[in-house]
Amino acid sequence: MTAETVDTATAADVRPGSVRVHVRAALRRAAPALALFAAIRFAGVVCTALWAWHTGRHPRSLLGATWDSNWYLGVARYGYGSPAPRHMWPPDALADLAFFPLYPGLIRGLSAVVPIGALNAGLLLAWTAAAVAAWGIFAVGAHLYGRRAGTFLVVLWALLPHAVIQSLSYTEPLLTALAAWALYALLTDRPLWAGALALAAGLARPNGLAVAAAVMAAAAARTWVRRRRQSVPVPRRDRPLWFYWAAAVIAPAGWLGYVLWVGARTGAGPRGYFRVQEVWGSRFDFGRDTLRSVRRLFLHDGPLVHPMAAAVVAVSILLLALLMLDRPPLPLLAYTVVLVVLALGGTGYFPSKPRFLLPAFPLLVPAAVVLARARPRTVVLTAGSLAVLSLGYGVYLLAMAPLPL
Repeated sequence: MTAETVDTATAADVRPGSVRVHVRAALRRAAPALALFAAIRFAGVVCTALWAWHTGRHPRSLLGATWDSNWYLGVARYGYGSPAPRHMWPPDALADLAFFPLYPGLIRGLSAVVPIGALNAGLLLAWTAAAVAAWGIFAVGAHLYGRRAGTFLVVLWALLPHAVIQSLSYTEPLLTALAAWALYALLTDRPLWAGALALAAGLARPNGLAVAAAVMAAAAARTWVRRRRQSVPVPRRDRPLWFYWAAAVIAPAGWLGYVLWVGARTGAGPRGYFRVQEVWGSRFDFGRDTLRSVRRLFLHDGPLVHPMAAAVVAVSILLLALLMLDRPPLPLLAYTVVLVVLALGGTGYFPSKPRFLLPAFPLLVPAAVVLARARPRTVVLTAGSLAVLSLGYGVYLLAMAPLPL
């Protein structure tokens, strides 16, 4: 499918005095998509709050202090290696080193400046990151396929079965925001911005390395194209190659820096971080554990989270195949493939696979393009069905599921 370039502005078009004008114009273009996203997530929060009150729990604690959120709050309040979360599994002094530092660092910084407490700061940051992610997703979709497709891309992301995570104090919204805008920067010839965002993504989550892969793929692709066109003058608006290779060097620095720091902290050298992951039962086995989990699902009964996770994994693989047939820009494809490989190729808790796939929003591009061309009745029926599933399953995941997200 031929990509339709809607936003043709490049870095050369943005003069220092017009940055604010461009931001306002971009917000106006994205306003319908952001309004729909806010309405969907608000409905999700309301459903969760009603169930929390029904069961005698406080909605803020349910949204901001659930499972991994407690680990991030512990790091934000006390730093790494503190005894704060020792009542949680696994009871190991190194366990909190598995959680990358950007989000707890932001929580600590915000709660120090604004006296709202770490829990409220975590929720505020997560919700802001989710909104910025939705804006970035729209920017990517609209740039490649038009504003209507960009809007549906945001709506589909907001209506994923496990989209309740976008309302929690988790790091997936933060990673998605950094990834979406890094991809948009690459698509609009802003490689240094993309490299800086990839660096930050590498400090947010382990799979933030996928953003660095996108930047490296862009640098390799630009070099290959330039070498094939050596006899053709380079357009004045094109960035020099060294911009892309500088971005490729910067991009993995956040991830690599934290991994090396954990190695020094544990005294285990470069293997230190991976030993911490083994404390959580996590390692890369090329998908064998995922296949075993799916096989067990057919042989034994289990909670709803298991078949739902299997369904999400199956649909994700199908959508990845459709995306590859669509021949998207190489950075977009590299980012998505690396995310899917990391999510499905690792061991650990199988029902968390959908959460690990949440930042892989380009998987939704084929469906968004189809919906952009569909009749209004089809759109309403599809969106309505997805909303019922997403809101209902979100309440189940957060308030009723016997297992963590």
